[in-house]
Amino acid sequence: MTARHAPRLTRLLEAVVAVGTDLDLRGTLQHLVDGAAELTGADRATLVMFDPGRDGLTEIRTPGPEPVAATAPRLRVPVHVRDEDFGELRLVGRPGAGPFTAEDEQLVRVLATQAGISIGNARLYETARQRERWIEGAAAVTTALLTEEGADDALTTVAERARLLADASAGVILHPTAEGGMEIVTASTPDDPGGIVGTTIAPGSPVLEQLLGGEPVFLTDSATDPRMTTRVRHRFGPSMMLPLQANGRLIGTLALPRRRGERQYTDLERRLATQFASQAALALVLADARRGRERLAVFEDRDRIARDLHDLVVQRLFATGMMLESTQRRGGAEDVRDILARAADELRSTVQEVRTAIFALQQPPAEPPTGLRGRVLRETASAAARLGFAPSTHFRGAVDTRVPEPVAGHLLTALRRALTEATARSAVSRVEVTVDATGAAADGGRDGVRLTVFDDGEREEDAGLPADGTTATWWSPL
Repeated sequence: MTARHAPRLTRLLEAVVAVGTDLDLRGTLQHLVDGAAELTGADRATLVMFDPGRDGLTEIRTPGPEPVAATAPRLRVPVHVRDEDFGELRLVGRPGAGPFTAEDEQLVRVLATQAGISIGNARLYETARQRERWIEGAAAVTTALLTEEGADDALTTVAERARLLADASAGVILHPTAEGGMEIVTASTPDDPGGIVGTTIAPGSPVLEQLLGGEPVFLTDSATDPRMTTRVRHRFGPSMMLPLQANGRLIGTLALPRRRGERQYTDLERRLATQFASQAALALVLADARRGRERLAVFEDRDRIARDLHDLVVQRLFATGMMLESTQRRGGAEDVRDILARAADELRSTVQEVRTAIFALQQPPAEPPTGLRGRVLRETASAAARLGFAPSTHFRGAVDTRVPEPVAGHLLTALRRALTEATARSAVSRVEVTVDATGAAADGGRDGVRLTVFDDGEREEDAGLPADGTTATWWSPL
């Protein structure tokens, strides 16, 4: 071995080690192109993937500008992963060193062969990691659905968890409409979902036939796909629309769109999301059955109360009637007054019993709260799925009655934004949310409502140092 070859073999060994030490697929590919460029002295190395849909990647390249000279020397080496033609490694430009040599090609082929093994391992690791995440997500959704109360909360749970698992910009639930279309009834997004909920897919839309038939729909660009007709389609690019179907019954559709320009969904992500939707649909059916059993128990309890009420009222009224009739057979005034007093007492007691029973019968079965207090709690519960713990929530004043609907909507948007920012910070272990409808503005002006969200996470400027936490405040007049 000559002295000239020794440094190149050393660099080759270093490149092979670098390629094989990263379990992340993108990192493995970046090590490959960087190592090939360094090994040959090329201006630019680019790895072009033959099947972008498999891994969600089109190409990986070294940083820096494109070579200007069209006559710059070029070298192409195939990359194989087992029996699959994975891609092609393209090297361009060798300033001052002339064209690529046979030795350059041999070294790059050795590196590409070793990279093929590392790519296969990285794929297996990524597949196992994604499967684990989706399985854990499906289990968490099932647990949540079987413990929550309302149907709206259940749909929000499915949409939120699916959005996080798919790394989507929104999680959307659509329900079939009486007119034969579909309508968005729930949306989970870091942005304001108000512009999404209520959007409909009109009857006759090309994509609707597939959705109502229980078939998944995969879109590379929602904004330009001619099958899409919704008014919010311009916001999104890659998207999955998955049937929520259980026991042959279509419950609805789960849509997971990404922003325009974001990476496409891989084949693995599509399969895992489809399986998640099937499990979520079954959990929704079981949760609905549980709520049905609970409602039946409520109705049975009401029947019991009604029977008790009937027996009690009839017995007391009958006894009171007997006492009043007996007055006709008594001659003394004192006896009559005593009987009438006792009858009045019995009637008052009966009225009180009737009122109590009627009040119990008038209470509706458990439903999700519709006031501002309940909506705030719903937002904090959704954030708990991302934080890993439930935020502490406090209310001051008559929140439900004092805050009008327009102000409540703005408050919820501010809350959603503050919770999203809190989840993005590191080392967050405590989040406190306070809604105060008791005080006026800080300058003594009009009465208002104040939202305060505190978290103890690390801010970027305080990274590595003890942090006092971050407090987000929002106020609006009433």
